Amino acid sequence: MVARVPALRHLRQKASHAAFNTAFYNWTLGNDSSHDLIVRPVDPWPGNPALGRGLCGGAFVLEGQEKQVGRRLWEPSQLSLAWLNHLHGFEWLRDLRSLGGDQGRAQARDLISDWMNRFSGWDASAWQPDITGLRVANWIMLYEFFGASADEEFQDRFFLALLRQSRHLARALPGTLHGLPLLQGIRGLILAGLAVSGHESWLIQGLDLLESETDKQILSDGGHISRSPAVLLEVLRVYVDVRIALRAGGYPVPEQIEHTIDRMAQAMRFFRHADKKLTTFHGTQELDSVYADTILAHANARGRILRNLPHSDYERVTLGRSVMTMDVGSPPPWPYDNVAHASPLAFEFIYGKERIFVSCGTHPMDDDWRNVLRGTAAHNTIMLDDRNSCEIKSDGHMGRRPRTVSSTREEGLYATLIDAVHDGYVPVNGITHRRRLYLGDQGHDLRGEENLTCTVGLTRLAVVTARFHLHPKVQVSLIREGEEALLRLPGGSGWRFYFTGGTLSLENSVYFGEGCEMRKTKQLVISAAMETDTLQLKWALQREGV
Repeated sequence: MVARVPALRHLRQKASHAAFNTAFYNWTLGNDSSHDLIVRPVDPWPGNPALGRGLCGGAFVLEGQEKQVGRRLWEPSQLSLAWLNHLHGFEWLRDLRSLGGDQGRAQARDLISDWMNRFSGWDASAWQPDITGLRVANWIMLYEFFGASADEEFQDRFFLALLRQSRHLARALPGTLHGLPLLQGIRGLILAGLAVSGHESWLIQGLDLLESETDKQILSDGGHISRSPAVLLEVLRVYVDVRIALRAGGYPVPEQIEHTIDRMAQAMRFFRHADKKLTTFHGTQELDSVYADTILAHANARGRILRNLPHSDYERVTLGRSVMTMDVGSPPPWPYDNVAHASPLAFEFIYGKERIFVSCGTHPMDDDWRNVLRGTAAHNTIMLDDRNSCEIKSDGHMGRRPRTVSSTREEGLYATLIDAVHDGYVPVNGITHRRRLYLGDQGHDLRGEENLTCTVGLTRLAVVTARFHLHPKVQVSLIREGEEALLRLPGGSGWRFYFTGGTLSLENSVYFGEGCEMRKTKQLVISAAMETDTLQLKWALQREGV
């Protein structure tokens, strides 16, 4: 039955497009117009003045890529999904606002006017419910910047366009959306219901949808069902926006929303390192610390950082200046698994603000790179026979996956041990992977034990690879004829890597921690052959001179 669901969703989407793509449907969106916004929420999110100056000079920039303002700017056929969301979502209005003065304001009006000329009626790409919800929310929250002082003609056209899009949003949601895109659509509908006079029904509809999606998407520990820190941050912002708007309109904030924000804020802090940037699990980059700071400040995040997220399936061990974070979960259920990585039992390790072992990250624009970086080989974990521990299908969702991923935590006064196991390879070769990670000696001693067991009788040799990807700023060299490795951090501290079982090599790696830039780096690789039903590898990373 599950296999049929994507096909049914596709049929529903085609049927919706057929219904929306008619002159009659565009007529039903109306030609009446509101004359003002009765609620004007204050938008708290920062913009980038450099990008704003670029916009005034005629260029949009996204992750280092540039598009010139011009006749073909908005054409969906010319846009990737990332560009479609960026341009038609109008997040860039904040960059123009950050310039101050009238130049950014005038450019914002010109671009909005141009968009309204081209997309006055339904469009299959520009009017997708998630993008429409994002655009409606941004138009409402930033109206004070670009629209309050505009002439009457602009305001009349603007309010007509806003009303037509909001009507469509109320009819189109939830449609085939899920996850963050659905929440973005819901946010737009809620803000429209608050801001447009006489349409409180949109507010009620939006809050009902939000309540339902909260139960589906937000886990008891505050994590998001996708298990992605990047997605969680954006979802937290959606809820904070809704709370800001409700307070601006004088409406009571439902208890569920307040509690959900509190839980998500705590989970978000779990994923931040001492450098105030994020772990790079499951489609996440380090991300701008100012942006995350602003979201967490408005979420009123406080309290001690959690040791684990038992429903999101992550463990965090903090000792001295060291932090080790470990993924002890299975990929999320369909359809929330389309950004998940094949990385059970992967870990990251940081000392102070200096990252040592990292996941390879993700690419924000390139699908081919993004798929490669989802693979097991891009993470600090065990790989068997050069196969992913979870199957990543051509549609981006997961096929074969672990049936069981479990973990225990032993906490001592001076050390912590995480003991975890997954059976993702059992359907392939009957092998389970058990990993034990120990952190002690004030955070200066990280040890790992890898136990591979075949309970059905090994029928052929299995090639075992344990990878340890290093941050680009870490210098590394093999010593003692390849028996050990010496790591040097930017701050000057030295760390020594030991191992038993297999052979050690130093190989090339890549790191996509920020934007589209591919940073060359290195990885330590332990290679071994599993010829019997059991194999054990041991390794350690210890600080020198303490």
